[in-house]
Amino acid sequence: MLVRLVLRVWLLIPLCAWTSWAHNASAADGETSDTASATELDELLLKVPVASRDERLELLREMIAIPDARVDSILEYLSSGALYIDRRDERLVQAVREGSGYQVRSLFSEDTDASVQQRKRREVRRWTVNNQQRRELRRLRAQTLLLDPRPAIRGGAIEFLLDVGDTESITALRQLAETEPQRGLRKQIRVALALNDLRVGSAPEVTAALARMRGESSQIARAAFRVASEREELPDALRAQASAQLAHAQTRVRWMQRIEAVFFGLSLGSVLLLASIGLAITFGVMGVINMAHGELIMLGAYTSWVLQQIFPSDLGVALVLAIPAAFLVSAIVGLLIERVVIRRLYGRPLETLLATFGISLILQQTVRSVFSPLNRSVATPSWLQGAWEIAPGLTLTYNRLAIVVFSLLVFAGLLLLLKHTRFGLQVRAVSQNREMASALGIASSRVDALTFALGAGIAGVAGVALSQLTNVGPNLGQAYIIDSFLVVVFGGVGNLWGTLSAAFTLGLGSKILEPMVGAVLAKIILLLALIVFLQRRPEGLFSIQGRRS
Repeated sequence: MLVRLVLRVWLLIPLCAWTSWAHNASAADGETSDTASATELDELLLKVPVASRDERLELLREMIAIPDARVDSILEYLSSGALYIDRRDERLVQAVREGSGYQVRSLFSEDTDASVQQRKRREVRRWTVNNQQRRELRRLRAQTLLLDPRPAIRGGAIEFLLDVGDTESITALRQLAETEPQRGLRKQIRVALALNDLRVGSAPEVTAALARMRGESSQIARAAFRVASEREELPDALRAQASAQLAHAQTRVRWMQRIEAVFFGLSLGSVLLLASIGLAITFGVMGVINMAHGELIMLGAYTSWVLQQIFPSDLGVALVLAIPAAFLVSAIVGLLIERVVIRRLYGRPLETLLATFGISLILQQTVRSVFSPLNRSVATPSWLQGAWEIAPGLTLTYNRLAIVVFSLLVFAGLLLLLKHTRFGLQVRAVSQNREMASALGIASSRVDALTFALGAGIAGVAGVALSQLTNVGPNLGQAYIIDSFLVVVFGGVGNLWGTLSAAFTLGLGSKILEPMVGAVLAKIILLLALIVFLQRRPEGLFSIQGRRS
């Protein structure tokens, strides 16, 4: 047993020694390679001060091929005008203006740990480049950025080299297409090379590029198809194929634009739904024509702006808190309006119209006095910024998507409240037969007040949503009050499903007609169609018996 153990130890000793030697040799080779690269770059840097402008450009091209981290820094310093030549020893330095002199730092490998030194203005001279050399310098720097570990930086370099489009840039992209680790960037490079082949490639290259670009419909792809279809040196069959792919891409983009118009119609419909659903409740239950409804929307929008001033560093929290805060502010104001003014005017719709119109003017002037007549901008949180580009011609903005979902959630919540709560049962009873509801012990005046406050609160929530689409100002509500009444009348007074259907119908109709006839004429056509519809069906899409006295 002891002999066997000794033999194992003796066998392990040479194995460990060989492993250690191999590791040290590998490390030594790496250090030797790094040292050689650093020395090669230092030799090129020494040649720069005595070289002509054209020779310096050639020296930069040679530097690009050296695997040294200093190369990118040197190109960046040269681009920003921070590369100088120290007259004392004729060596390249990075220089920063400091008072009447400069702070300089050496770029050579043996001086990487050297401290910053002071130089007088006459002791340094800048390495200057002309416009042609500056363009070449940007191209060279873009080639170095192709090796950057950050995908976003490599993507930007790919786009820049594609725009340059010279032989050297295309060659660099072809080499990168085989070594790029990220799948998305590899596809971007292949598409870029195909687009270049469509513009300047030979017939076989154009054939391969058309096969690779089949189904693409981006703007740059359509431009490349058009160029290929107009290149007289190409065979007629190939040009016809390019024309066919161009027509297919244009058709695809038109369909995507139509789908986008539908999305914008749904977005407008969701805004109209939020703005009119509170009006539908008060109008249906109480028979009150509330001309101050737009100003209740405005108060909700200003509540959102005020909360952003309280939480300027956290816009998401401010927006979330604005939803219940706006509901409370507008509901309280609506409750005061009902208790002070409207309760004395039940059964007199013309007088309620005039009274609420006066209240709207008072609220507008109050806001002008408190917040000034200037519009206020409500910032959008980072998670609502940007857009989702599904396909060329079809881009859905996140804030409008959020408003569509939010409006449906508010509608569903209100529907649940009216259908499955005691308060909702009382509201429906009062709206259908006030006298019978009072005979059964329901306090109709209390239901009226709470219903008006509920409708006003929902208007405030609509203001929060609108603050993400437009500026907040004293006249914000006036832009939506007429459309809100149209939605309520078209859908059927007091019917929530009718309000939902009418809001999205008007929103979709408006956005579908606008590209064809313009925004103003689209509104006129919709208004005329609505008048004709109401002549045939005065109760609207859906009808519910509301209060008549």
